[in-house]
Amino acid sequence: MAIANLQEMLLSYTKQETAVNEKLSTVMMNTASATRSYASKQQQYNEQVQNYYYEYYEQDPDMYYDLIELIENEHELDLARLESWESNLEVQKNELETQLNEITTYKENWIKLLSNNIKKDFTYGSVS
Repeated sequence: MAIANLQEMLLSYTKQETAVNEKLSTVMMNTASATRSYASKQQQYNEQVQNYYYEYYEQDPDMYYDLIELIENEHELDLARLESWESNLEVQKNELETQLNEITTYKENWIKLLSNNIKKDFTYGSVS
């Protein structure tokens, strides 16, 4: 194969590798965002429980327990959504890492092939 064709294939794989790395970065940023959202939701929930405790517990315990049950249900739903999003992101991350490994392997093979062809071109006319 001509050296130019090999270089073109190598550039093609480099372009694909860059695109996959960009997608992987986006997924990792979204994972960090999901983690921050999870912590934020937990903090809001804790503050709300504490506020309801001071506001309702001594005056109207039944109202307090009803409100706590309501916000617990909402909190569990929010956390379930965030966990679902995080697992989806984890699946995407694994798929992209697999693609990246494949591309890297292809790239390494093309580099070896290119190197061998260059060596052959320079040793073709020499005396062995």
